[in-house]
Amino acid sequence: MNEHRTSLRSLVDKWLAPTPSTPGWVTNFGHTASSHLRYVRLEGGAATAPRAIVFFRHDDGSWYVFPPLQARPAMGRCHGSR
Repeated sequence: MNEHRTSLRSLVDKWLAPTPSTPGWVTNFGHTASSHLRYVRLEGGAATAPRAIVFFRHDDGSWYVFPPLQARPAMGRCHGSR
């Protein structure tokens, strides 16, 4: 198991710092249409300074504010007979 996994709860506490007077809440979640990445959109902060952040789930189970890198086509050398 990955001990360095970044939990969504710890990121919400870090980025939004919710309190009883300024809570945070999920406004949207799901999978992106094009690449099926799992995401969660959260809002929080005071009414005078609201914030919205989107977190993306990575293959190792961690959550980050940036999407994971997508596999891209690559060219390689063929080791077949001549």
